[in-house]
Amino acid sequence: MTHKKIAVIGECMIELSEKGEHLKRGFGGDTLNTAVYLARLTAASALRVDYVTALGDDIFSEQMISAWQQENVHTDLIQRLENKMPGLYFIQTDQHGERTFYYWRNDAAARYWLDGPRAEAICEQLAHYDYLYLSGISLAILNDNSRERLMQLLQRCRANGGKVIFDNNYRPRLWQSREASQHAYRAMLACTDIAFLTLDDEDALWGEQPVETVIARTRDAGVSEIVIKRGADSCLVATDGAPLQEVAAIKLAKEQVVDTTAAGDSFSAGYLAQRLCGGNAQQAAAQGHRTASTVIQHRGAIIPLSAMPY
Repeated sequence: MTHKKIAVIGECMIELSEKGEHLKRGFGGDTLNTAVYLARLTAASALRVDYVTALGDDIFSEQMISAWQQENVHTDLIQRLENKMPGLYFIQTDQHGERTFYYWRNDAAARYWLDGPRAEAICEQLAHYDYLYLSGISLAILNDNSRERLMQLLQRCRANGGKVIFDNNYRPRLWQSREASQHAYRAMLACTDIAFLTLDDEDALWGEQPVETVIARTRDAGVSEIVIKRGADSCLVATDGAPLQEVAAIKLAKEQVVDTTAAGDSFSAGYLAQRLCGGNAQQAAAQGHRTASTVIQHRGAIIPLSAMPY
């Protein structure tokens, strides 16, 4: 019997990635990546993973849902909207494994999930989940009215005893202005329990500051558990009533790094797989590093199941 439920809210897109002269088609998106890796790393009896988005009535949307169901990601809360399709992105990867992204997503179905015919009923269900997870991209794709409705949902969930988990994933090109994004992030952090903060993204959003200032600012917003992600360097974990913890990353040789796509997303999944199922912050961060270090040794956002670091 499932003990806890987490709903992961966001957008999945059609993914095209290059390898030499060849293109590979897959599916990916920051929150979807986290949902898949979280479902892989946890027993279904311990944690039910739902994905929340909107898709179209096209063949790609059908293939997405089928693939997620095979990953034990539940799709009951996904809406199918007429005359809409998923967004698309292309990954160009250099010889060092670093990525450049190109997007076609301005009218993607996921932008309208809070306007769909089932939105009210879905929000009513989500208000009673144990955990809601979303990212800065989940916020950025919404219009102002939908974003406000989302904040109301998060507040309702917390009032019912649930916890909200947020990954900052700041993408400037998705926002009208830096001021608009800062306003949205302040509102988001005010109803967040666990925050994953990529330090580079924090610097881009707020200006470069000492990490102690980043933690203090986030604590002042009311966040009780803060995980600072610093790429290939150690992560920092700040929890209420405990000293700041530094957990070393797993070092890889340059030739082992094939594609850093989904590194941060998979870290968050590894962390939560431990943390939400009874592990302490040290164990959770170590699992996050273990998962991310495995993912970046393969191409694409979602690596083969056989390559997972169980």
